[in-house]
Amino acid sequence: MSKEVNIAILGATGAVGQELLELLAERQFPVKNLKLLASARSVGSKIEFQGTELTVEEVTSDSFDDVDIVLASAGGSTSKAWAKTAVKAGAVVIDNSSAFRMNPDVPLVVPEINPQAASKHQGIIANPNCTTILMGLAIYPLHREQSLKRVVVATYQSASGAGARAMAELKTQAKAILAGETPQAEVLPHPIAFNLFPHNSPLDERGYCEEEMKMVNETRKIFDAPELKVSATCVRVPVLRAHSETVNLEFERPFSVERAREILANAPGVKLVEDWQSNYFPMPIDATGKDPVLVGRIRQDISHPNSLELWLCGDQIRKGAALNAVQIAELMLAENLLTTSTSMAI
Repeated sequence: MSKEVNIAILGATGAVGQELLELLAERQFPVKNLKLLASARSVGSKIEFQGTELTVEEVTSDSFDDVDIVLASAGGSTSKAWAKTAVKAGAVVIDNSSAFRMNPDVPLVVPEINPQAASKHQGIIANPNCTTILMGLAIYPLHREQSLKRVVVATYQSASGAGARAMAELKTQAKAILAGETPQAEVLPHPIAFNLFPHNSPLDERGYCEEEMKMVNETRKIFDAPELKVSATCVRVPVLRAHSETVNLEFERPFSVERAREILANAPGVKLVEDWQSNYFPMPIDATGKDPVLVGRIRQDISHPNSLELWLCGDQIRKGAALNAVQIAELMLAENLLTTSTSMAI
């Protein structure tokens, strides 16, 4: 990646925006000029990047002039409002929101799984939901060995999934409870400290919440497996950062545990963590701030001869959001995919 490019971060002051800045520096991304964009309340804030103090700007119709890549992490409504403007200005938008994920004209990309999809972009590439990315990294290498028939997943999602304010609220509530006070919920609908509850996204007529259906639909799209059976149950838990998931995988025929371990031990973006003697397996505290998805406790499902069980933990802000976006940007440069088409209806 020798070519330097102009980058804009839309939503630069949020938790994912801050992680994007750290990753661009850490991975030595070839940034020529960097523009930090946010809402009006953050305008004028100062953020340091590689020894230079940058001023946060309010996003306007001129913000994307001379920008090559927009890393968007400001929410779906903001992405819908500005993506078309950015694409018309000649930029490629890598969007972390749910705004375009299921648009058939927008590639939904995890570089370790379907990098080829990025070449089909028309100005926008979507970053999948955090829980989908983490699960996908762990199960796609097995699916490639032997096609999956059914996936049943339960997630244990940290406060980081609801943003920096939710993380702060967890800390505040924990202090209140330990002081004998009643915790107050403002960001999340219920107290999260010393508590858990089903994911608070809207429910459909079948009783599945939006977060659960993201995992169903996005996994099918990324794997290019529209008939894959997926069922998810998503739960908010009192963990500050990094999500966990328990996954049951059904195949057409038996899949040996030993072969699954061998595959995952060599899978990109995955780290096998298993110490059966000490009963030590992936934990959110170990995944926090780390790039790989930690996978372990791989075992035969005793209720079905063709099924395996596994457990995983991954940093929601990092690989579940910012890192995946930066990896897509790296892919764009490596494969010379920055040419855009503005013909897509957004």
